[in-house]
Amino acid sequence: MASTADFKNGLCLEMNNDIYTIVEFQHVKPGKGAAFVRTKLKSLRSGKVLDKTFSAGEKVTTARVEKRPHQFLYKDDLGYNFMDTETFEQISLEEKLIERANLMKDGQMVDILVHAETETPLSVELPPFVELMITYTEPGIKGDTATNALKPAIVETGATVMVPLFVDQDIMIKVDTRDGSYSERVK
Repeated sequence: MASTADFKNGLCLEMNNDIYTIVEFQHVKPGKGAAFVRTKLKSLRSGKVLDKTFSAGEKVTTARVEKRPHQFLYKDDLGYNFMDTETFEQISLEEKLIERANLMKDGQMVDILVHAETETPLSVELPPFVELMITYTEPGIKGDTATNALKPAIVETGATVMVPLFVDQDIMIKVDTRDGSYSERVK
């Protein structure tokens, strides 16, 4: 059990037969009335985001969640296959548990959030940035740089990333996995 004073981003709560993580929270003390905490919660099972308001000091049930390092091996008909880097056990997970699965390449290290009591995998977290090779993009047109123009580029995993016009084929780029955007060229 914890109270709203213990809230921080990433804290996991058990509510409504589901596990939620706090995406953001704000403590509000209005001039009139009692203080409250406004939160944005993300379901670890379905991925849905929900707004919820708690009274200040309200007790909530926290969930014990562990991050375990795994290596992405391959994708097949059953789903995405991962290997625990400590025990070498392999597990297969559905695509809905992986946000931006199209940015994962074979051998990629990821963290899998596991509910500690039930040993159930909840979600897969990619590192904040991944380095990917561009396999195809149209050549940039010289002199077409009046604005921050972007063009589509297909990376080695098959995902399409919008890149600046000066980026060409067969170049390694760094991609932000939180929103799937181009970050920089890798030297």
